[in-house]
Amino acid sequence: MTTLRLAFDALPAWHEQANCRGTDTDEFYPDKGGTTRTAKRICARCPVQAECRQDAIDRREPFGVWGGLSERERRQVRRQRADVGSVAA
Repeated sequence: MTTLRLAFDALPAWHEQANCRGTDTDEFYPDKGGTTRTAKRICARCPVQAECRQDAIDRREPFGVWGGLSERERRQVRRQRADVGSVAA
């Protein structure tokens, strides 16, 4: 039980304000080919959507919907940022 408590203590402060708190996590981790519509709808109204999205991008989160973006969409954002960074250099 101590390990679980430590994991929760490590959550960022913005997590307390997230709309997804208390929501069934299955909505955010659909099966392959499943819909992300419900998760994205929850994220769209979330006051900490930007923080969540950036955190998932920074951590290179490989699964689920975070900040309104799917895994594929987050990879695309990382690629676009890398492209912009290479042009600016």
